[in-house]
Order: sequence, then C-alpha cells, then structure tokens
Amino acid sequence: GEGDVEHDGKTVPAAFGLAAAGLQAMALEAKEGLTLLNGTQHMTAIGALTVLDAEDTCRVADLAGAMSLEALKGTVRAFDERVVAARAHPGQQTVGANLRALLAGSAIAASHRDCGKVQDPYSLRCMPQVHGASRDALAYGRAVLEREANASTDNPLVFPDPADVDGGEMISGGNFHGQPVAIALDFAAIAIAELANISERRVEQLVNPHLSSGLPPFLAPSSGLNSGFMIAQVSAAALVSENKVLCHPASVDSIPSSAGREDHVSMGAHAALKLQQIHDQVRTVLAIELLCACQGIDLRRPLTTTPALEAVHAAVRAHVPAMMVDRPLAPDIERVRALIDDGTLLRAASAAGVTIA
Repeated sequence: GEGDVEHDGKTVPAAFGLAAAGLQAMALEAKEGLTLLNGTQHMTAIGALTVLDAEDTCRVADLAGAMSLEALKGTVRAFDERVVAARAHPGQQTVGANLRALLAGSAIAASHRDCGKVQDPYSLRCMPQVHGASRDALAYGRAVLEREANASTDNPLVFPDPADVDGGEMISGGNFHGQPVAIALDFAAIAIAELANISERRVEQLVNPHLSSGLPPFLAPSSGLNSGFMIAQVSAAALVSENKVLCHPASVDSIPSSAGREDHVSMGAHAALKLQQIHDQVRTVLAIELLCACQGIDLRRPLTTTPALEAVHAAVRAHVPAMMVDRPLAPDIERVRALIDDGTLLRAASAAGVTIA
C-alpha cells in the first residue's frame, strides 16, 4: 500500500486508491520483497509473453508473405520440399511446409506457370530461409525463458539440512543476474524485427509498378489523383527503420552502480521492453502488407488465389473494403492489426484446411 497510484484519472496515495477500488494491499512474507525486486522476474515475464505472441506473429508472416507472392505472380517452385530439405534448419522446414500448403491450388499461379520469369526477388524466394531463421532464434529464446521461469533467482539462497530441521546454509550467489535472459531477448528482438524488414520489401514490390508484374502504381485502380497505398509503404518503412535502432543490444551496455559492487548488469529489463515495442511494430507492418496483398489479389480478378488465402482475403474484406479511391488508411491498418491480434486470420486459414505451424 505504499507509493502512489492512478485512480479515476488522478494520482492518489496507494492506500487510498486500493481502498477505493475494494482491494487490499499485499502482505509480503520474509524475503518476498527482495525476491520481487532482485531477481529476473520482470524481464522474464515480459519476455515470455512477447515471445509467445511472436510465435503467432511468425505464422502471420508466412500468411502475409504467401498472399503477397500470389498478388505478385510469384512462384512456389523455390519452396519445393527437396530444396528446403537440403538445408536442415528446423524453422526453414516449417516455413517451407506452411508456404506449400498455403499456396496449393491457385488459379493465379496456373495463369503464369509458363511465363518467362526465372527467379523471384529474395523477399519472396527466400521466405523459408528468413522467416525460418527468425523461428529458430525465437525457439532458443523460448527455451531460455522456460528454464528461467522455473529457476530460483533469489539471493542469498537458503539450503535446508535434511538431517537437521534447525540447520542449513545461506549462500550469497549470482543467480539474480539477468545476462542469460538479456542475451536471449536481444536475440529475439533481432529475429522478430527481421520479419518486418522482409515484409516491407514485399510491400515495396506490391506498390512499385516496375516490380509488381502488371499491378497499377501504388495499387490504385485509378491513378493520377489517387496515391493508393504509397503512404502505407512509407509507414512500414518508418516502423522498420525505428526497429533497426531498437535492435541495438541492451545486454552489451552495462553500467556500474552501488559504489562499484554492482559493477556489471544485464540491462535485461531494457531488452524486454525494447522487444515488446519491436514486436508491436512488426505486427503493424504485417497488417500493412496484408492490406496491400489483399488489394493486389482484388486487382488480379477474375483469377482466384488458393482456398486458404481466399478465406483470409474474405476475413479481411469483412472489415476493410477494397480501396477504389483514396481514403485515410490508419483505420484500415488498425482493423487488420486487430484481426492479427485476435487470431481471426489464422483461424480463417485453418477453417479452409491449412493450419499454419
């Protein structure tokens, strides 16, 4: 009940705020206060929640990439099981399988199967390698966080003597140090940010008439006075650029305190908070890509994409109509972002027969 809280828009003493809300102050037992302050609970909790959400974000990235590939008349050949299996990284295998499933049965693909294009740009062709590497890095982060969540990071630690109820030892150690978590979170930040880096490059292809295989400039059906999705790509580029700055590792930036006794610290809490912000912005970039890709699919009509991607397209169009003339894009981006956050798009693909691993 100490300190201040916000209640009804005002800053009030914590005891008053708790009472007004019908809550009781927590009564801590011996060592619990130090445990809350001195361990890795804060960074581990934020990191664990973000990494769990990021696993779904990886699935959405595969979905968005598949939709963009269809809109851009890309080829699934690069995802051939033999090609993907020749490099045995686990994430690459998963993404390759996801893309093959999502891209099966496309009328768009059938329409250009014998075209003269040989290879797609890296942001399409290398999705198993790039998305897969992010998945593998996140798997490492998850393993670290699972171990940490089940660890004792208190100091000192008390070890009872099984033979003497009044015996035992108290030993001062360093389990409170957050370096294992901080490094894992910095690694996860780089991995997640890369999903937006490659997503923004696919958006650039969709809006650039020199790269989009016949789509109109900026995906505007009536160009000239309409700028279509030009500013959406600028927004994606801005978020990607900010994430690049945020990816600077916190764990290399120790600073001493407490008269030199705490002379090396992990900065793991900073790593966790940066990871959270990066992940939030990655999902917004993916929302932009999905908006652009759905517009591209509309512009390929009457050709249809695959059953799974048609289901996802329909889920988006239930909330966001196609853009025929310019309108503010922020509400559209927010609506698609909400469909990512609540799992609607992944469920749509699953209902159509493709559960993204």
